[in-house]
Amino acid sequence: MASTVAVTIVGRTYELNCDEGQEAYLQSLAAAVDERAAELLRHVGQVGDARLLVMVALSMADEMIDLKGAVSRQEEALAAAPVLPEGPGPETGEADGLLASGIEKLARRIEAIAERLEKA
Repeated sequence: MASTVAVTIVGRTYELNCDEGQEAYLQSLAAAVDERAAELLRHVGQVGDARLLVMVALSMADEMIDLKGAVSRQEEALAAAPVLPEGPGPETGEADGLLASGIEKLARRIEAIAERLEKA
């Protein structure tokens, strides 16, 4: 059964349908779009709704592509890493270090993307 959710983006309210149980998720998506739109409006000033929609979509697509690339690079790095035995021992600590290093690199990449989007 479908539910109807009212979401507000840049001061306009839209009634959208979603699957039952997905209402909060849809509202969180709308909040992210509204935040991105408000951020762009602060930087570029008033533009038409259609242009703003295109700018928001391109901004989010850019971020998504960058994140997919970062995930892909991490997957490749993990696939290329030597297989280490499970269980306690020095090899496990080594694997943990590799994983922590990969996570730190991904976090830095995400922060760089966020900074770039803030400047956009």
